[in-house]
Amino acid sequence: MEIKVIKTKEDYNKALKRLEVVFDAPIDSPNGDEAELLTILIEKYEEEHYPIEAPDPIEAIKFRMEQMNMNKKDLAEVIGYKSRVSEIFSRKRKLSLNMIRQLHNKLKIPYDSLLTEY
Repeated sequence: MEIKVIKTKEDYNKALKRLEVVFDAPIDSPNGDEAELLTILIEKYEEEHYPIEAPDPIEAIKFRMEQMNMNKKDLAEVIGYKSRVSEIFSRKRKLSLNMIRQLHNKLKIPYDSLLTEY
């Protein structure tokens, strides 16, 4: 087991290939330990080189609505009037603090996603 810090794309690809080999190893085995270390190193490299930006609040709401099989009428029951939903989706109205609280409490959308500028 030769593990080193992933610094280049080539190192990253080698680590991914090796992880495929040891991925299903038992947890308390040398290969299991190697798989765990490789996973940590790969995640660190990916966070630095392939960051995933959080969606803007409107996209987060739409995504959650899709997951919950909701329509605009259902959302209006959460944040207020149906016209407000249209204004928010067309980006003519910003989310109020009360709307953000309701979306977080009732739809379980993280505050971080709802407080992002859009």
